[in-house]
Amino acid sequence: QVQLVESGGGLVQPGGSLRLSCVASGTGFTIDRMAWYRQAPGKQRELVADSSSNGGTNYADSVKDRFTISRDNAKNTVYLQMNTLKPNDTAVYYCYAEARTFTTGWVDYWGKGTLVTVSS
Repeated sequence: QVQLVESGGGLVQPGGSLRLSCVASGTGFTIDRMAWYRQAPGKQRELVADSSSNGGTNYADSVKDRFTISRDNAKNTVYLQMNTLKPNDTAVYYCYAEARTFTTGWVDYWGKGTLVTVSS
């Protein structure tokens, strides 16, 4: 079993920045893909950015050139640096990891989410 815990959300003014962190913990696991998703009120969950174990990254068009995903594999941590935030970035941000353990195949894991509110 793998647990994901996000941190770093909060209230920020338009044009501001936030950095989200997500730490994966457990016993004897290997992580491949890590990602950030978000869900705004009344909308479906959407991919914000993802990072593969070989270093490849992918971004939603709406956040390109504003958000940066990075990961520290030694710390089993993924980050999301969010700059030039806009009101429509307001959402609950969820951490995702595709991981396997000694007893399971590849499994999707989700954090509980952290709220980001962009408002003046």
